[in-house]
Amino acid sequence: MIDEKRLQKEAMKVLKLTSRTFYIPITLLEPTLKKTVASAYLCMRAIDEIEDHEMLQPEIKQHLLHSISALLKSEFDNERYQQLLEEYKSFLPEVTLRLGDWLLICPEGIVEQVKESTSIMAAGMGDWAMKDWQITSREELDDYTYYVAGLVGVMLSDIWKWYDNTETDRELAIAFGRGLQSVNILRNQEEDSERGVSFMPDNWNRDDMFHYATTNLNLGQEYIKDITNRNILTFCKIPLALANKTLKALKSGREKITRNEVESIVDQVTAE
Repeated sequence: MIDEKRLQKEAMKVLKLTSRTFYIPITLLEPTLKKTVASAYLCMRAIDEIEDHEMLQPEIKQHLLHSISALLKSEFDNERYQQLLEEYKSFLPEVTLRLGDWLLICPEGIVEQVKESTSIMAAGMGDWAMKDWQITSREELDDYTYYVAGLVGVMLSDIWKWYDNTETDRELAIAFGRGLQSVNILRNQEEDSERGVSFMPDNWNRDDMFHYATTNLNLGQEYIKDITNRNILTFCKIPLALANKTLKALKSGREKITRNEVESIVDQVTAE
């Protein structure tokens, strides 16, 4: 018998430690959506931490991510998952080690779709790890941002459909995720460059990436036009507003927006 209340409480604690963008909007969701989106987000964050980990070699990342992708395609075997990670447990974060727990609190009616999107994401991330994240074209940038962020949009759309039959456009959902990710790329460009990684296609400059981010964030605004549920709409508006504000800050030479600006945006969106 699982202690679901305890697991949900722990999930929110881990979420707060791992997400700058989604923690606040998730806390504003009504209980069923809050539990569902939190567990789904943590599943994706669990594999994202493997993709990003500085102590893992690309071959190991690919092996782990492809193996996790396979595990998610059937009934999740947490014992096999723990065995897979055994060698790396000393330095992998809690969010990754507890993937099985996040799946346990995901409602039965949606958990298979969450597993499917996370499985596709893990496989794609594993492939990109072996390519050393070297992006040469717009097509490759679209492919990379689909796997690491567009699938978050797909997963959210699946949840809205399951929850109250809210229909949203899949391509716009992918753009919603891409827009948020491209702002992160711009924000972390210098840091990524220091570790020898560039998400900029060949012959692109920073202005091109700003254009890419703006284009996708505008499509993200189109995505939310199909949403009539006020609770879901507020959830989607917050990360979009934060991303747009961050983009403006980056254009003016600032590294990020302040805590006060974040609070102001959240207050403004929730009051609408």
